[in-house]
Amino acid sequence: MSNTAIVLGAGSGSRMKIEKSKLLLEIGDKTVIERSVEAFLNISDIDEIIVTVREQDIEAFSSLITDERVSFVVGGETRQKSVKNAVDTIDESELIIIHDGARPLIKTEDIEKTIRQAKEYGAAAVGVKVKDTIKVIDSESFVVDTPKRSTLYKQALEKAEKDNMDFTDDCQLIEYVGQRVKMVEGSYSNIKITTQEDIPLAQSILEREKL
Repeated sequence: MSNTAIVLGAGSGSRMKIEKSKLLLEIGDKTVIERSVEAFLNISDIDEIIVTVREQDIEAFSSLITDERVSFVVGGETRQKSVKNAVDTIDESELIIIHDGARPLIKTEDIEKTIRQAKEYGAAAVGVKVKDTIKVIDSESFVVDTPKRSTLYKQALEKAEKDNMDFTDDCQLIEYVGQRVKMVEGSYSNIKITTQEDIPLAQSILEREKL
């Protein structure tokens, strides 16, 4: 059975005060979205990649990313709706791997480690020890309170929609239907491109770590 990656790329550049998608900005010789997608194209366990995108960006994204394993879906008004739009196009998949396209420096080993943990525990997510957002975990590194296989994820999306819930975090969505999520320790270099200042920072990390 195949594994599917969803790369979320339907956000705008409003916080950067630019008209075009921030994922079309360049870090080194590649755009943010190219780097995010290529990280998953390099994983042998991933058979298909679905990129959510704003309708006005489809032409630009598809001209940059031409690999036959990649398809594009118009995103929704929120992260959860974008994820649902992508999930609705999947016929069958053992695992669904969800990645924020604004994090272009994700490491191959972190993706592979998360996939292994998801296969073993049903759901897993990359995190780092407290500096920013806090996730409370128990002694076995499970989320206590705050991606499983596609059937559960679809059920979680349907339940959230039915209950009029809209989560900004994929782990919360899975927790909402009672599934524990295994946390996988990632890298602090996996920054999110949010403001103009993040571009030179990402460039510096790229040069330092030779990603």
